[in-house]
Amino acid sequence: MAICRLRSLFSPSKCKSSSFSFYQSFKPRTFSSSHHLPSHLQNVGFIGLGNMGSRMANNLIKAGFSVTVHDLNSDVLDKFSHMGVATKKTPCEVSEASDVVVTMLPSSAHVNDVYTGPNGLLHGGKLLRPWLFIDSSTIDPQTSRNISSTISNYILKEKKGDLEKPFMLDAPVSGGVIAAEAGTLTFMVGGSEEAFAAAKPLFFSMGKGAIYCGGAGNGSAAKICNNLALAVSMLGVSEALALGQSLGVAASTLSKIFNCSSARCWSSDSYNPVPGVMEGVPSSRDYNGGFASKLMAKDLNLAAESAKQAGCKHPLTSQAQKIYTELCNEGHEGKDFSCVFRHYYTGMDEHVDQ
Repeated sequence: MAICRLRSLFSPSKCKSSSFSFYQSFKPRTFSSSHHLPSHLQNVGFIGLGNMGSRMANNLIKAGFSVTVHDLNSDVLDKFSHMGVATKKTPCEVSEASDVVVTMLPSSAHVNDVYTGPNGLLHGGKLLRPWLFIDSSTIDPQTSRNISSTISNYILKEKKGDLEKPFMLDAPVSGGVIAAEAGTLTFMVGGSEEAFAAAKPLFFSMGKGAIYCGGAGNGSAAKICNNLALAVSMLGVSEALALGQSLGVAASTLSKIFNCSSARCWSSDSYNPVPGVMEGVPSSRDYNGGFASKLMAKDLNLAAESAKQAGCKHPLTSQAQKIYTELCNEGHEGKDFSCVFRHYYTGMDEHVDQ
């Protein structure tokens, strides 16, 4: 029934076909003004304007969406206000002004508070204006599922076609700050497949890819697995490069070998952890910017807890979790996670690829 109602709202063929031809053919950032936007997506709320969220919101603005924002940081709100963007003091106020709300927050606790806390998105009774909520935070799958279930109990203030209840998609991202700036993020999306199809203009205004992962919470699950693999690969590359240098092979030489052989991976060819080997990555600027070690430690904690709940063996998760926790406890929590090369494996403070 819900699928049929979504089709009646977003497909000219009503319930006759599952094809969303408009959304399937949508290309990134092709809207020149709000007059060309689908009416159900024109007014977008965005909550969480940190390193990632501020850039994602900017790309929605560039694409022509009417964006309303909120963040606890008043300085960030002032910057958006000076750009002519509507700002609100609470998530509840954002909800009242938006057809769709996107959230990009640091942790499960923040997400719970923004959605269900005092003055949260769901505050003020069982009637909601937004028909869709998209959470791009990296959190545990169960929190995503719980909030999705809660939202399904609400009713829209105004029906959208035959649609009477709102939907939620968990849609964490991969690509980091650089991709958020460039609008080349990849979204991993869980929830209603029809809502996913209808939301594609939003995803492709902020990214280059959106992959449907299944039901509620599956996007969050996919992101945890992705970051687990990323952490383990970064540790493997860092350990191998440190060993190679100790044996007399320069990191630049060894990286060339990795990148044309079976050891090739993103941590070696796109995000090399050794200072002096690659330009434009955190290791080239004292590990500033990028993806903070404390966030990697948080994601590994989520992966470890999820593995325990699922009854899965996770020795590499546990070891990576231990290493990144130690790194943070030593005062490097704000540095990019690739700093594990310097601060865990070598302890060197200068360029090591001489």
